[in-house]
Amino acid sequence: MILATLKMNTLPEKRKEFLQTLQTVCALIRNEKGCLRCNAFQDLENENSFRLIDTWETRDDLEQHIRSDRFAVLLGTKTLLSRPLEIAIHVVSATTGMEAVEAVRGKKT
Repeated sequence: MILATLKMNTLPEKRKEFLQTLQTVCALIRNEKGCLRCNAFQDLENENSFRLIDTWETRDDLEQHIRSDRFAVLLGTKTLLSRPLEIAIHVVSATTGMEAVEAVRGKKT
C-alpha cells in the first residue's frame, strides 16, 4: 500500500476557490484505478492549512495518478497557496490496529 500526503496552505483570500477545487479533485481521484481512499483534512489550529491523503494499491497506480490531469490540477493550485505544496510518499508494509494498542497497554481498551 502506498500513502501520498500533500500539505497545502492556502492564501486566506483564495480559500473558497481552493476548497471548491480540492473537493472536486478529491471526488475524481477516488474513482481512479487503484485509489483506495482520498481524504482532505483541515488543520484545527490553522483554517488555511490542509492535508490531502491518498491511499493507493500499488506504486504504479500512484505514478499513473501523478501523470494524470487530476494531479496537474493539484499542482495548478500553487497560485492559491501561500507556500509551495509539500508531498510525502510512504510505502506501507504492515498495518495494525487496536490490538497493537492493547498489546502495549497490556489490557483491552
